[in-house]
Amino acid sequence: MSVVIDITPETEKLLQAEWGDLNKAAREALIIESYRQGKLSLGQCSEIMGKSLLETEAFFHSRSVDLPLTGEEINRDRKCVERILK
Repeated sequence: MSVVIDITPETEKLLQAEWGDLNKAAREALIIESYRQGKLSLGQCSEIMGKSLLETEAFFHSRSVDLPLTGEEINRDRKCVERILK
């Protein structure tokens, strides 16, 4: 399936200078927004991008996408706060 976005040649050149491959940039933006809205899981995003879960987490982190904390991370943070408050 293909998605076509109509933009002027001038805009295309401007965006290509900033992001390079516009097809890749648009695809990544769609994946990110779908994840943020809960339409795709982290695993689904990994599969679509052909990346491991760790690579996908790093990709999202590099684009300031918040990932849910694991139970282990929450416990570690809780213990840290408790130590600070003592």
